[in-house]
Amino acid sequence: MRRRKRPQSELTARSLLRIVATIGCVSLLASCAPSDKNVRESMALIVSRIQHADYEGNQAGMQKGYDELAPFVDNVQLASRARYWRGFAMWRKAVNGFNDSVDPNELEQDLKQALDEFKDALAKDPGFVDAKIGTISCLGYMAFMNRQDPSRAKEFIGQMLPVVKEVKDMAPDNPRFLWVLGPILWNTPPERGGGQDKAIENYERGLALLEKNKTAAADSLEPSWGKPELMMNLAYSHLNKSAPDVHAAERYARSALEIVPHWHYVRDILLHQILEAKAKAK
Repeated sequence: MRRRKRPQSELTARSLLRIVATIGCVSLLASCAPSDKNVRESMALIVSRIQHADYEGNQAGMQKGYDELAPFVDNVQLASRARYWRGFAMWRKAVNGFNDSVDPNELEQDLKQALDEFKDALAKDPGFVDAKIGTISCLGYMAFMNRQDPSRAKEFIGQMLPVVKEVKDMAPDNPRFLWVLGPILWNTPPERGGGQDKAIENYERGLALLEKNKTAAADSLEPSWGKPELMMNLAYSHLNKSAPDVHAAERYARSALEIVPHWHYVRDILLHQILEAKAKAK
């Protein structure tokens, strides 16, 4: 029995329906897949929580943020920033740990993890200055932790100084670089270009640069922290220099708290030390 040949118009209509259905499925899949904007927003939210946890001294919160960023390290566009903020979380977890008497072995492990993350960030983006800045600080803390073992401390300093030179050449006015440079100047003798006054001048310069350039960061995944940190270090420096200035120390500490009222170290530790010193001075 012969099959009836379908009219051309019927075939065309069916083909069109198939095409429309296919396009609809593709569109549906595309709408379900996370867009680049959504991925960035999700990552930015985690970064914000890490920074909040840092100021709170929330060790578990920083560890959680580090873990939550793991899915982003394979994103070609965002891998370097995901690695940076994972490094930041471990770096600040260690820094806060120093203030809260955490086991030194745990602090060292956190710093090593941070260094690994910064290294991976630089492998993805060799010109990423802030990953170098994190590296400098972590190596400085490692040297400090090993100060009883001069040869090991010297090893970390030997790794740190070339990175300091690189950043000085690349971005001498980066305020976060000036923040991590401060302790190096503080511990360098005046005859070698350092000293307490040089460190304080360095922090003041960082603040002046931030005041000059008040433009908000266009990308929330790019590091833009630094202002309250510089104020905190100025408060600490004025309190601990050879001729303490408790009034300047208090002014800078309170200015930092105006920006970050929940900052555990400044609010609960540093300001108390300043007020005790102020009371003794009277």
